[in-house]
Amino acid sequence: MCCFFFGPVDFVVCFRSSCGRAGHGSAAAEKTGKVLGEFCRCYKEQYGVALFNSVRYEIEGNGGPQAQLLHRKVPLEDHVIYSGNLFQYIEENKKWRNRFCVVPHNYGLVLYENKLAYERDLAPRVLVNSAGYKILTSVDQYLELVNSSLPGVMPKSGHSPILKCPTDFPLILWHPYARHYYFCVMTGKEQEKWRAVFQDCVRHCNNGISEDSKVEAPAFTDAVRMYRQAKEQYGTWDMLCGNEIQVLSNLVMEELLPELRTTIGPRLKGKAQERQRTWIQISDAVYRMVYEQTKAQYDAVMAKCEQERPQMESTIRTDMDQIITSKEHLASKIRAFVLPKAEVCVRNHVQPYISSILEALMTPTSQGFAEVREVFFKEVTDMNMNIVNEGGLEKLVEYMEKLSHLAFHPVKMQSCYEKMDQLKLEGLQQRFDVSSTSVFKQRAQIHMRQQMDDAVYTFETLLHQELGKLQGKDDLCKSIQRILERVLKKYDYDSSTVRKKFFREALLQITIPFLLKKLAPTCKGELAKFQELIFEDFASFILVENTYEEVVLQSVMKDIMQAVKEAAVQRKHNLYRDSMVMHNSDPNLHLLGEGMPIDWGEEYSGQPEAELAADKRRRAKQVVSVIQDDEGVLPYEVGAEALLQPGSPEPQEPEEPNRGAAPSSPAGVEEIREALAKESLGDGVKAEERLTNGTDATRESGATEEGAVVAESVPGGVPPQGPTSEGAGVHCTTAVSPAPGAEVPSGAGVQRAAPASPMTASPVPRADVPSGASVQHAAPASPKPGADVPSEAEVPHAAPASPAPGAETPSPSAGTACHQPSDKETGEEVAPPSGKRSPPQPTGTTESGEGVQTEF
Repeated sequence: MCCFFFGPVDFVVCFRSSCGRAGHGSAAAEKTGKVLGEFCRCYKEQYGVALFNSVRYEIEGNGGPQAQLLHRKVPLEDHVIYSGNLFQYIEENKKWRNRFCVVPHNYGLVLYENKLAYERDLAPRVLVNSAGYKILTSVDQYLELVNSSLPGVMPKSGHSPILKCPTDFPLILWHPYARHYYFCVMTGKEQEKWRAVFQDCVRHCNNGISEDSKVEAPAFTDAVRMYRQAKEQYGTWDMLCGNEIQVLSNLVMEELLPELRTTIGPRLKGKAQERQRTWIQISDAVYRMVYEQTKAQYDAVMAKCEQERPQMESTIRTDMDQIITSKEHLASKIRAFVLPKAEVCVRNHVQPYISSILEALMTPTSQGFAEVREVFFKEVTDMNMNIVNEGGLEKLVEYMEKLSHLAFHPVKMQSCYEKMDQLKLEGLQQRFDVSSTSVFKQRAQIHMRQQMDDAVYTFETLLHQELGKLQGKDDLCKSIQRILERVLKKYDYDSSTVRKKFFREALLQITIPFLLKKLAPTCKGELAKFQELIFEDFASFILVENTYEEVVLQSVMKDIMQAVKEAAVQRKHNLYRDSMVMHNSDPNLHLLGEGMPIDWGEEYSGQPEAELAADKRRRAKQVVSVIQDDEGVLPYEVGAEALLQPGSPEPQEPEEPNRGAAPSSPAGVEEIREALAKESLGDGVKAEERLTNGTDATRESGATEEGAVVAESVPGGVPPQGPTSEGAGVHCTTAVSPAPGAEVPSGAGVQRAAPASPMTASPVPRADVPSGASVQHAAPASPKPGADVPSEAEVPHAAPASPAPGAETPSPSAGTACHQPSDKETGEEVAPPSGKRSPPQPTGTTESGEGVQTEF
């Protein structure tokens, strides 16, 4: 049975007619306009309050303890976090395709046709902003969420599910409103590393509201909170993630989706799987429409507030004393009315649980920060040991370039982030209306990353200062050890300060909404009578509702501060007491931090300027080096060939989607697995043949067609996938690992073959590999004394086919610079399916090709 599909236009007509509002615009648009109108009113009110608080803070100061570590201003400019191949399921033609995925410094997911398209600076297929997504590694998890999204629609047992995965290692990006993305890889190790990378992207994108904005950011978050509290929705909100437009779109969809489900759900036709798939498409289409309308309306109110700001700021600076006096008078009246009730509520319902909440927060958080310290210590110590054995400034430069991006290495930082997974608020979540602990987990993880980067930046700044004074290798090693101990002391102090602040904020975030909800029946209705105490000229900067919340906060703040202070005494959490304050303990250090960023390669390489520019493009562009070169037809590639129908190139234009067809791979899941099984039985006789698939010949000949290959190299005429870069524009040819017992020449490693298919093995970088070479290893290892160090990238854990003894290892070749997506990407951006990149298209345009997505 074919499914009756509601496209975006069909949906608008259906929804409008069902609500009886034909001729008055779309019901969805009306609902969006209504929600945004109420929100914008809240935002304008909160904007004046936030502006007043910002100017007051600027004048009065009242800063906290001074940080001892330096803060890097631009951590990841022009760097790529990660890149590699994986399979993506294309919904439009119901096929799995090989895709080359790049994660740039802004943590967007950028999917290219293949690596060659990336190297040739062609337009990407998809740009994804992962804010609000969940990373799932099981199809069962995904099906459970899909089944719950449309109540009453459950596939019968034995029927094909909505999604089939050709491997046992899926990676699914699920969103409650937007479209879903389906990927898979070939091994468990790859799945773990891609999951770490995707989680890092989600964590970063969720934190999309800039904290540098001292007016707009607090005004926005307070407006969202006030709007939801007006709807009697207290407590944490999981969808407060992404940039302002995404958060507002989530706010609209939270109210619109139930109406949408009630109206459209019963009218969907077809089997359960088809109705589920159609529902996902409808939800995504509406989300895009809401996003477009939200962006236009929010931009308009922002422009209006910015236009009024100079006049408001002038009034604040002129009448600051009078505004403060008026606010204090209002607060005293509200305090007299509210405080007795609030104190009783705190004593009976909050105070007995503060220590339990704090302990639940402190244990995983302190373990995570301790792990950050341990990882930093180990990386620097291993570097020092290798320098003792290898010697010279060159090795130091290589290590320091890698160390400088340690905080942004998803795999190395994963052990720190995982500590927060232990956070449980069992029993307390229901009592205090905490929907999920993910808000606190991600916040703590962001603090961990920041503290790691601050420690690394302080270390490299101090070491850079010392280099000119050192006489030899022994002096260098002693200096590194001395600076490490110095930085660790600063880290201990700063991490203690950051954790105590995090604990206080988390406790307030848990308890204040609970108190407001408890006090609302007796207090909120009486607040209107206090409005007359505010002078009309100051009404833009003083709000009764905000002052009331400040009084409630004061009622519980004393207990929270005391609980954190007592916890600092316990040795197990490694917290400094509040009495221990380090003021200007190292005044000259902060002056060093104001200088130009350190470029270790450029400053100490000793290369001519022309060679240096080319080397800089080739070298320090990728934080996590995973893929080297996909020239070998490994088991991954067999899967790719099966998926792409052997003997024919991947089509550039999508086939006409058959929305009624069940999703399946082009050659079928069983066929793919059979092909993989056959390949795994190979004895390595044809390893030499598999090493060359025409990619090098194509590159050297300057051919411009993606499908150009050497006919003798690839059976069946399958076009090669482009080589995978170690960084932006890095081309590293690879060879397979030697057969057991094969001799490896001293000073030259055997490079690992990396496949052209989507799932190259994801490595943990290590330091015991000779420069320009790679050695196969099964698990990450710390640098060992006497170990050789790679000059450009970490080494992947590939699972290569073994070559015949004596197989020749090709040498790396330089690549070309690659396009880096703009920082202004807020989500999925329209990109033409072929040709050179064009400027981003206006948001909200529809899909125009296989996998090409719009920005929202």
